[in-house]
Amino acid sequence: MLAWLSLETLAVLCAIAYLFLAMRENIYCWHFAFFSTALYVWIFQDVNLYMESALNIYYVLMALYGWFCWSTSKFAAEGLKIKSWTLNLHIKVVSLICLLTAVSGVLLSINTSARLPYLDSLTTWGSVITTFMVARKVLENWLYWVVINSLSIFLYVDRELYQTAVLFAMYTALSVAGYFQWRSIYQRESKQHSSADAVSVAELESH
Repeated sequence: MLAWLSLETLAVLCAIAYLFLAMRENIYCWHFAFFSTALYVWIFQDVNLYMESALNIYYVLMALYGWFCWSTSKFAAEGLKIKSWTLNLHIKVVSLICLLTAVSGVLLSINTSARLPYLDSLTTWGSVITTFMVARKVLENWLYWVVINSLSIFLYVDRELYQTAVLFAMYTALSVAGYFQWRSIYQRESKQHSSADAVSVAELESH
């Protein structure tokens, strides 16, 4: 147990570093995400949260993908900009999460000893989609995280992962802060883009 507690502490510290850096659009957030999620693969497997363990394998891969998206030369000129999805797209995304949750919840209930299979599935599939949104810098990812992190707190308390439960309580609060910080950046960049377009049009009309 002591060994797992020390691993959990290290995973929590890396996860906190990831979130603070992600809020600041700092590419090094993905380094901490990689190490934190790699540790959680083993931690969740040990307490029979199989979907959460599988989720963290996905997180490890997404940490590499996120680093690539934020650093590759494809986006080097201006950087990957924050974007906002339409309401229609969000409805489709939420519907997909619910469908995947229902299917995997049934399968886990029948075939495994998983604890809270439907809640485990919901937080897992929600996190899968939302992590992709982070990598693509979709503004609303933070709102998804508020819901997912809030639900995850109960899941981790049930499995006596108290440090992780506290981490996700912090995540919930910081996700709210992250949303407003990214929204401010998004609004500023949108105004700059609009101003640049207006200047370009004026220059064309003057010729």
